[in-house]
Amino acid sequence: MVFQRVSLLTIGAYNLPVLRSFYQSLGWEETESSSDSYAVFKTAGVILTLFPVAELAKDASIEFPSSPDAYRPVTFAINVDAPEQVDSTIEQVRISGAKLLREPSDAFWGGRTAYFADPENNLWEVAWNPSAIFDERGAMLSF
Repeated sequence: MVFQRVSLLTIGAYNLPVLRSFYQSLGWEETESSSDSYAVFKTAGVILTLFPVAELAKDASIEFPSSPDAYRPVTFAINVDAPEQVDSTIEQVRISGAKLLREPSDAFWGGRTAYFADPENNLWEVAWNPSAIFDERGAMLSF
């Protein structure tokens, strides 16, 4: 059996210093595991790491697009506790220089949602789901 768990997300960074600076500008703190060539951020749900895309491609034995200008078919999500937190979170990412893709709005499924892209076009959703349940650490248990 494979554990049903998402523990770590790695973003292949085309420009590690720029991407690292973006996440730091959101107020996210790096862990002591970070180095000059690897950034590690502990979040409420998973560990988010930034690793040079060339090294990631070599490590995974695959090729990535040579440019960060294309969206990847992965969406990261930040789920919040209240609908107004979608708006305040988007305001913070706007200040940090994110590209807003969808302004905060009520979703057809009863929540509130917005989308932004980081400096390398990694797609993020900020969402409030009225049925979401979080543990004491802020990790989502169900929705």
